[in-house]
Amino acid sequence: MQYRTDRKGTKLSILGYGCLRFTKKNGKIDLDKTEAEIMEAIRGGVNYFDTAYVYGGSEAALGEILKRNGCREQVYIATKLPHYLIKSKTGLERCFQEQLSRLQTDYVDYYLMHMLNDAETWEHLKERGVADWIAEKRAAGQIRNIGFSYHGNTAHFKELLDAYDWDFCQIQYNYMDEHTQAGRAGLEYAREKGIPVIIMEPLRGGKLVELLPEEAKRLFREKNQGSPARWAFRWLWDQEGVTVVLSGMNSLEMVKENIRTACEAKPGMLTEEDLAVYEAVKQEINRKLKVGCTACGYCMPCPQGIDIPGTFRCYNEMYMEKPRVGKKEYLMTTAFRKNQNPASKCIRCGKCEKHCPQGIEIRKELKTAAGELEDLRYRALSALVRLLKIW
Repeated sequence: MQYRTDRKGTKLSILGYGCLRFTKKNGKIDLDKTEAEIMEAIRGGVNYFDTAYVYGGSEAALGEILKRNGCREQVYIATKLPHYLIKSKTGLERCFQEQLSRLQTDYVDYYLMHMLNDAETWEHLKERGVADWIAEKRAAGQIRNIGFSYHGNTAHFKELLDAYDWDFCQIQYNYMDEHTQAGRAGLEYAREKGIPVIIMEPLRGGKLVELLPEEAKRLFREKNQGSPARWAFRWLWDQEGVTVVLSGMNSLEMVKENIRTACEAKPGMLTEEDLAVYEAVKQEINRKLKVGCTACGYCMPCPQGIDIPGTFRCYNEMYMEKPRVGKKEYLMTTAFRKNQNPASKCIRCGKCEKHCPQGIEIRKELKTAAGELEDLRYRALSALVRLLKIW
């Protein structure tokens, strides 16, 4: 197993265990199967385990398995605060104590603000006493490192990194998202600031394995360097700014294969020929795109606050993956914000089109995207978010 260090010099396995996708049986986590997989990972050198308050049963399962095997001190637990559900400092404490109880521990190694998407939301949380509460928990040793998980664009990511002295952060990143969400520019910005970056969705929830076009699979096979998953992980570990890559492993075979890859992976290992394969694969995937947006960001900022590249990303995902995938992503990145920014807010000023190097008819495409993304369910949930203030 290869390891990379955080800001305090702690050695973290470059392969982390994402605990969202534990196998379930009859609606409950299959504890025995999950235990076998987790212990195989620990024996293979994995020491970073990522869960969250809202990952139904995940925290409790992880806590029980670590207790059964007496290995709490061998690993680092990362879990997340659902700040969007918290209305007071009392609520913060209640939620945190419940998490400690579930995990059967008295401290959390890496604690994240779950889905914190902009600096404005962070300022709102500080007004509710979150920063003071964090300081208290750190002083008491109950929170060892503080960070956030992020879905949004590069500009907001950089602003959020600058808004507080974070110990680490977590972003969605893979070879298809190189220039979307926080992207490579965000990753490099974090590296320059010395902030470790944890990677989620390295396979886009398995889509970069299961839903690859046949031609893309053929391109990978021809190079005879392993599975599409191995290619995806190697692309990430080739970059020095990547600290840990999370994988939602739910089979022994998956655990073993990922560990084998993690034992070999080092920065700078990819050749020019390898990089050409990734580009060819991306071209095959992109043939299903509805809008040829490269997420360069020249169209931004929008006077209405619309995340134009983000909207087109979600619209494309509806056709490249599944409709519900794009719609879910769109809901997360537009509705769950204090200042909601759906594409339907476009006033057709045309400012964006003057700067688009791709010549995209942005106003037209935004209207089409909004028509498909902002269905009745979206509008209902968006209204609920505003009513309950759960940004």
